[in-house]
Amino acid sequence: MGERKPGSRELPITVIDSGRSVAQETHAHHHDDAGEGPRTLGQAAPSFLFVGDTAISEAEIAREMQFHRAMKPEQSRADAARALVVRELLRREVERLGLMDEVETSGGEAIEEACIRVLLEREVENRVPSEDDCRRYYDQNPERFHAPDRIRVRHILFGAATDDVNGRFDARSRAENAIAELKQQPHLFADLALRLSDCPSKDDGGDLGWIEHGQTTPEFDRQVFRLREGLAAFPVESRWGYHVVCVDAIAAGEKLAFDQARARISDYLELQVRQRELQLYLQGLQERFEVRGLAEIEAEAG
Repeated sequence: MGERKPGSRELPITVIDSGRSVAQETHAHHHDDAGEGPRTLGQAAPSFLFVGDTAISEAEIAREMQFHRAMKPEQSRADAARALVVRELLRREVERLGLMDEVETSGGEAIEEACIRVLLEREVENRVPSEDDCRRYYDQNPERFHAPDRIRVRHILFGAATDDVNGRFDARSRAENAIAELKQQPHLFADLALRLSDCPSKDDGGDLGWIEHGQTTPEFDRQVFRLREGLAAFPVESRWGYHVVCVDAIAAGEKLAFDQARARISDYLELQVRQRELQLYLQGLQERFEVRGLAEIEAEAG
């Protein structure tokens, strides 16, 4: 591809940006070109984004935005615009190389998808990290490779539906009362669990056993893994209600040996290298097919 030209811009985008197939995108694009896309008061949707002589309309960007959720609509619009630019760049390169006449599909794969797959397999190098690469990354990032932390937890659930305001207020009050009682008589935890808890674990004194990150409801998980050993001073809220929590033990995950982490490191580095190679390839396509309007859309996203 040669050296990058001054002024050319990176397209920080992966090739697959939504759940929609390339075939669907191409179909929708052709419909807009044919005058069948959305219209406003009988007029074609305006276009401020171009790849070569191909216009990408605001209607196309608006449709694509549903696949790119963001806190701000401007960011969603920018992400959608980048995705459409990438698709058009790849479509044009497929057309330039005449791959439509060479590629055979299989397994229900659309011809456009097959062409882009073959294009990327041919043009983007897929390099597997060496043993030395993996070892170097392991030595430089020791904090990343350890077994999951574990905690042993007991709880008493005061259940309430998420949309039951009065029920949740009552559940929190009951949980606070239970905490106050247990501070004075901690040996009553199993008894209170059996009598008051709305969780099946009540039959085991509220014991959840050893848990790791990701094994419970996310909001419960986030909170209990921040607790110290002993009875939590406040109820823990979740979608199920309010929990009285006691952490009986905390076990930090042990460091993984290199052989245990090798496969994970290799997968990560291979992905990083491929993303970098793909980025360089897209930059080359951007130099071949002029992109106009994307910088302005990205500037609006801040």
